Amino acid sequence: MSDDVQVHTMVEESPRIPEMLPVLALRDLVVYPYVIQPLSVSREKSIHAIDAALVDNRMILLLPQKQTDVDDPEPSELHRVGTAAIVMRILKLPDGRLRALVQGLQRVRVEYFTETSPFLKAKVEPVVEFESSEHSIEMDAMLRSVKQSIEKAVALGKSLPQEVLVIATNLDSPGRLADLVASNLDLKPQQMQDVLEIADTFMRLKKTHEFLIREIELLEVQQKITMEARGEMDKNQREYYLRQQLKAIQTELGEGNELSEEIDGFRAKLAKLKVPEDAMNEIDKNIKKLERMHPDSSETAVTRTYLEWMTEMPWGVTSEDNLDLAKGKQILEEDHYGLDKIKERLIEYLAVRKLNPDQRGTILCFVGPPGTGKTSLGRSVARALDRKFARISLGGVHDESEIRGHRRTYVGAMPGRIVHAMHQVKTMNPVMMLDEVDKIGRDIRGDPSAALLEVLDPEQNHTFRDNYMNVPIDLSQVLFLANANELDPIQPAFRDRMEIIHLHSYTLEEKLGIARKHLMPRQFERNGITSKHASFTDKGLTALIQGYTREAGVRQLEREIGSVLRKIARKVAEGTLAKRLTINEKNLHELLGPVTFLQDERLKSPRIGVVTGLAWTSTGGDVLFVEALKMPGKGELLLTGQLGDVMKESAKAALSYIRSRGDDFGIESKLFKQLDIHIHFPEGAIHKDGPSAGLAMATVLLSVLKGIRVKNTIAMTGEIDLRGEALPIGGLKEKALAALRMGVFEIIIPAANLKDLNEIGIDVREQLVFHPVKHVDEVFKLALVDWLRSGDVKKGKKR
Repeated sequence: MSDDVQVHTMVEESPRIPEMLPVLALRDLVVYPYVIQPLSVSREKSIHAIDAALVDNRMILLLPQKQTDVDDPEPSELHRVGTAAIVMRILKLPDGRLRALVQGLQRVRVEYFTETSPFLKAKVEPVVEFESSEHSIEMDAMLRSVKQSIEKAVALGKSLPQEVLVIATNLDSPGRLADLVASNLDLKPQQMQDVLEIADTFMRLKKTHEFLIREIELLEVQQKITMEARGEMDKNQREYYLRQQLKAIQTELGEGNELSEEIDGFRAKLAKLKVPEDAMNEIDKNIKKLERMHPDSSETAVTRTYLEWMTEMPWGVTSEDNLDLAKGKQILEEDHYGLDKIKERLIEYLAVRKLNPDQRGTILCFVGPPGTGKTSLGRSVARALDRKFARISLGGVHDESEIRGHRRTYVGAMPGRIVHAMHQVKTMNPVMMLDEVDKIGRDIRGDPSAALLEVLDPEQNHTFRDNYMNVPIDLSQVLFLANANELDPIQPAFRDRMEIIHLHSYTLEEKLGIARKHLMPRQFERNGITSKHASFTDKGLTALIQGYTREAGVRQLEREIGSVLRKIARKVAEGTLAKRLTINEKNLHELLGPVTFLQDERLKSPRIGVVTGLAWTSTGGDVLFVEALKMPGKGELLLTGQLGDVMKESAKAALSYIRSRGDDFGIESKLFKQLDIHIHFPEGAIHKDGPSAGLAMATVLLSVLKGIRVKNTIAMTGEIDLRGEALPIGGLKEKALAALRMGVFEIIIPAANLKDLNEIGIDVREQLVFHPVKHVDEVFKLALVDWLRSGDVKKGKKR
């Protein structure tokens, strides 16, 4: 509606104000008396109002709007106090707008509006200004103070026209001085209107002085900020000049600038690498930033560390794959004994990569008990491919930043383990083993498994972004392998991205072969022993395995071999070894002490209420004894041994089946209400769960209720349902090996598990007798002593 104030002037005499005046509504502007103000007029009503004023006496009422965003204000939307003004000059523009120059004459108050169309017209009365006589001394002081404040504001940088300063200096009228000052301050429309509506000239000048003081305070703060910024800029310029002088002095003295040398070193490293465009742009940006930094600032150290990581990454560096299947097979045979199915699968993997090198295959995950060679299989794959091997231990990792890295905003931020591994092996296509993926934790800092989903997804990992590096990193050429002891703890989405390969427990023959081929040569070398000093017989090694170890893998076996050889090494060092020592089953205890694992007393003879069960654990198979007692009570079933819910429900199902067949088994129904039965699983400190002890619990219940002994030469595994049928179980190979280690050679298994016998080596199967059963009644016939001759089962009653 209007422009900024252009010219301020004063007239000594004002023309007479008519009672009726056309109204020109103003937005964001208040025109005070005696002030000349240019206006831009574009609204239709406003143009008509100016035309009416020109036709009549050139007088018009300038009335500010209450709301500046209203285009066509009603009378109620205008203030009641305005300024009567005279239109001094008019300029019509080609687009229909008007440029008007007006001068304020006098404050007036609107009594009422007489017309609203085609323009607003109002009846007005002059506002009589007055000055309180008691304020005469204060008035003089206020006048002087306002004039001094104007000078101070100008000194602080307030821009005022020269003629305004002259007029203000010579003015003695408080009302006119207040209007002059208010018109030249950056006030809000409502503040300007407040000044306009004050008729008391002293109060008006006081109000204006308050605004002027606030303007001075703002100018002082602004000047302070400007001086500080200028001082900082001057300081930086001074430091720059000093650094340039220091650089020149060092050049004359032959001393190099360390920072410049480091930057030159970064550029030299980059020249040898094929850095992707995104990474190169980030590196260039940080090098330019480093060149402008002070060598001793903390930000310089952060940027320098970041550039070291970026320039030491093996961008574009890859090793050439060896896809000779014969060599790959030879390496696997050299590094591992047995594991025929695993080796076959790995050779297939190498064959596919030979035919299609760009094929992004599935990630292999080796699952098996500890000590079965899962990590060493990864090393063998790397050897077979002629690739570098990197191992990332994920056991106990809780923080997602361990995988993705920390953002550089944190103190001590570092890249994640993936980038660390590639930085360490200096190649972009290593074999990377993710170790112990089943032991990844999760807490408030995030889930590392979720971060690994991107790493292991062939569709996403070519643009993997580490938080610290902040550039895409291509992981598509990395061959990822993983290993775990158990599958259940692994996140389902994570597990879905991997092909699971199971490694089973080693048999006695396999342990003998591994000991001869790998463990003994390694321990002989570590302990400084040669074949001239000692040797193991096959029987001695077998006795060591069976009497001093009980494990699925071979770690404990290697420790026991090392213990034997250390004792021999001591004798060699002391000079007390007269001749070569042959270690056999007879003299083994002299070196290792008494046998650690003896046959359990419960396996020496048939007993009532004791059944030999078989269990699978993450460390391999194990023998699990099931014990039961009956006692007077109220028919309760007591279960102890730290059992899980599934195992408790399996015990209840077994008891329900025995109760339902009570008449057939010759058990009076009242006994179930008069007796309490206690089922206990020894080794109570170990948590136990799963359904595979169902057949064993049904057998032990019938044994204790009938008082019939259970054969000590037979073990069993299998789930039971309410109809007494034997349901299939898992981990049969580990359970069979556990039975063999304990000296039990007969095993009852569900008939549905016959297909799993192919996983068990022929040498183990020849030593064991497997009894496949479909119903628990068959178990009773096989496991209970003299069950068929006891006459306790009524014929024709079998369900």
